[in-house]
Amino acid sequence: MISLRRKFLWLTAYGIAMGFLESAVVVYLRKLYYPAGFHFPLVPMEPSIAGVEVFREAATVIMLLSIGILTGKNTSQKFAIFIFCFAVWDIFYYIFLKLLLGWPQSLLTWDILFLIPVPWVGPVLCPCLLSLTMAALTAAVISYQEKGINVHLKLKEWVLMIMGCLLTILSFIEDYLKYGMNFTNPLPENVYGLLTVFGAYVPSIFNWYIFIAGETLIIAGIISFVKRAKNLSKEKRS
Repeated sequence: MISLRRKFLWLTAYGIAMGFLESAVVVYLRKLYYPAGFHFPLVPMEPSIAGVEVFREAATVIMLLSIGILTGKNTSQKFAIFIFCFAVWDIFYYIFLKLLLGWPQSLLTWDILFLIPVPWVGPVLCPCLLSLTMAALTAAVISYQEKGINVHLKLKEWVLMIMGCLLTILSFIEDYLKYGMNFTNPLPENVYGLLTVFGAYVPSIFNWYIFIAGETLIIAGIISFVKRAKNLSKEKRS
């Protein structure tokens, strides 16, 4: 049976490899669409490429989710491993982009994070902070459970973290959502048409208040879990 340390070494290697794979794709896309460097507004993609890009992003999430489902012993561990691999992937994605392209210029440089259902944008610092938070949750869940402490995420903690995640997502898409709701013509129904409409917009505002509120809720869920785990650990030793 693979030891916990070796398991996490391989999970980390998996996340790093996916980070490089993702950054390599971005290098190719920027060479094709942003030869002078990435900037807003987004350059329109051909319909076939736009469709492939959307499904590629969905496939990336499925791959990360699959490794969590296959590796974790229970629901809490499956979720924790999924977000750990996601965190490693995301952090090393930016590390490799810095090495390969010299980008981003700083942690406050804006990036496009996802395209589903509308473009997600925000400072690079924000996904990096979320990744560190996810790694902290994984460390808490796995370390206590591997010590034999039968502790799992409770409904309250799930609610706190899900609400926090939804708020952080809202902070990334809020500007584009407002643009879409104020769009005078009917929005296109196909992916290419939507990306063309939203791509023409230059985002200008990132709502730090919503992001910080979301991050605070996630951290509150982690703290609640750790407190319960510590209490159960004390009870087991006594």
